[in-house]
Amino acid sequence: MPEYWRDRLVKLKACGLNTVETYVPWNAHEPEAGKFLFDGMLNIERFIQLAAELDLLVIVRPSPYICAEWDFGGLPAWLLRDPGMRLRCAYQPYLDAIASYYDVLIPRLAALQCDRGGPIIAMQIENEYGSYGNDKEYLRYLEAALREREIVVPLFTSDGYPDSMLQGGTLPHILKTVNFGSNSELAFRQLKQYQQAGPAMCMEFWDGWFDHWEEVHRTRDAKDAADCLDAILAVGASVNIYMFHGGTNFGLTAGANHDGTYKPIATNYDYDAPLNESGDLTDKYFAFRDVIGNYRKLPDIPLPPPLPKAAYGSIKINGQARLFELLENISTHHSLTNPEPMEVLGQSSGVILYRTRVSGPRDSSPLNLQDVHDRAIVYVDGEFKGIVYRNDEANSGIQISVPPQGAQLDILVENMGRVNYGPKLTERKGITHGVRLGLQFLFGWDVYCLPLELLDSLSYSAICTTSQPAFYRADVEIDEPADTYLKLTEFEKGVCYVNGFCLGRYWNVEPHRNLYVPAPLLRKGTNEFIVFELHGIHKADLHIELVASPDALASSRYIA
Repeated sequence: MPEYWRDRLVKLKACGLNTVETYVPWNAHEPEAGKFLFDGMLNIERFIQLAAELDLLVIVRPSPYICAEWDFGGLPAWLLRDPGMRLRCAYQPYLDAIASYYDVLIPRLAALQCDRGGPIIAMQIENEYGSYGNDKEYLRYLEAALREREIVVPLFTSDGYPDSMLQGGTLPHILKTVNFGSNSELAFRQLKQYQQAGPAMCMEFWDGWFDHWEEVHRTRDAKDAADCLDAILAVGASVNIYMFHGGTNFGLTAGANHDGTYKPIATNYDYDAPLNESGDLTDKYFAFRDVIGNYRKLPDIPLPPPLPKAAYGSIKINGQARLFELLENISTHHSLTNPEPMEVLGQSSGVILYRTRVSGPRDSSPLNLQDVHDRAIVYVDGEFKGIVYRNDEANSGIQISVPPQGAQLDILVENMGRVNYGPKLTERKGITHGVRLGLQFLFGWDVYCLPLELLDSLSYSAICTTSQPAFYRADVEIDEPADTYLKLTEFEKGVCYVNGFCLGRYWNVEPHRNLYVPAPLLRKGTNEFIVFELHGIHKADLHIELVASPDALASSRYIA
């Protein structure tokens, strides 16, 4: 939230740090080809200028790919409309897209370099490239793309420290940095093999870790992290703390990992960082501050007090809008022979509905979705039949019989986050090949793209039980906006919104966390909360709850 940037930056400076580093996510700034956004939360220039006002230096990482557990590693999904797309290499259509983006982005950054009185002291040309490829022509192109657009500050790369990564991920004359969470002595010794002269720097000191859905929340002991920080500083190296403030994967920005199993990343990005999700100081903050104080004089800055948290209580759901009854109002419709993936149809995120008519009669036969990314809910004549999740050992297990008059088959597929790291970056979302009933491929589909962005046209009615997905609305009266957390014990899986802003995905699996609602999203008076629930609801008396803390983490971890 821009309203909180100063608060977080003051806390960073008070910890003894003199520089703030930030990624620049391409897909946020160019969500559609040729459509650029640099306002509100995306006002990168204002963020950098604010850092300068606080006498902080800035390192910017505008490389096309950022990883960052961000959807598609920050790459825009529209790149995948090209069926031959090759990413992170010298594939000309990919380079052309970078050039168009850099023509808009880089001049904004060039004006803020230190040689022009700004705070930017360095920029990254690619991110952990040695973990992906070794195309030196591509790296030289990125270097030239920055220099040609008047970037004069030092350029660098950041990689893990194994030999293959340091060999593939950089260029001989480019400053090399390494990323790690421990074993600093080994990491810097390896770096020295490839960079005899120049500063030693850990560009990402992993002081915690991120969370996947269906896994427990990860933490790292504050003393252990502080001891490793001390070891880095003791040898005179520079360090960038990743993360200093984790925050939240608002909207549908969370990515996914794939190590043989698809692992979507949770909405919360607390990271067990020195500043927690809501920006409060933790034990780790004070442990780091003590270490840094041994190496430089800490600034005489009073620590900002914790921002107030409020529990607004239980609020009754007062309206329901059933998805299948609203398709024409909130979707883009396509009539297709095959059930094409999202990207082919110009959709980046959200859900996509595939609908076809199956002739009958047919005996019970297995339904096979080939291949589905990521999670599909199947209905026959509006009746729920089952779920197909890409991680299931069997593709389906759903058996369908068709009466003599035929039946309508609906398959609602959720994009749970694009892979952001590794060899599976080019995965498309939705049904990526076809649908078979028994041995027979089904052709002739109505496809409805539902990016879940504009919900103004929803028409609500009285709540009734349903086996189908629906939007649920609650109006919350607030006198004084304060940070709060949305608790959804009566819902299973979906996406939440407050006053038109997408908070992110929820799912009633580990790591159980209430969704963070920053005060700037609220207003005095009536506030509209919308819950898009993917599964059926079998009760009419529904509530949401706004509480003062996240549930999954013990409150004793936070400094009040």
